[in-house]
Amino acid sequence: MPVFRRLDEPESRWVEIHIDGQPTQAREGDSVAAALLAAGLRSCRTTPISGAARAPFCMMGVCYECLVEIDGVPNRQSCQITVQEGMQVRRQIGASEGYS
Repeated sequence: MPVFRRLDEPESRWVEIHIDGQPTQAREGDSVAAALLAAGLRSCRTTPISGAARAPFCMMGVCYECLVEIDGVPNRQSCQITVQEGMQVRRQIGASEGYS
């Protein structure tokens, strides 16, 4: 049973995004973090030092646990970005280019 599931909203519009190169349906208006969770992905990045898995935690931009690469730009807070048709999302493994 998934840890995260959507509330029913029959009038939702769906868009296609790509997560790690795989096409995925996301609900228009969802944050990227919500789309990752709804797609069944338990982590969105790993830490640069230990490689420990990290996942969205606060969902309001405070904790920085949800960092991903979006359309080629690393270290984006996925909870603060709304999905867009055709968006390319990559989960970050360790330190990314531009990590400081």
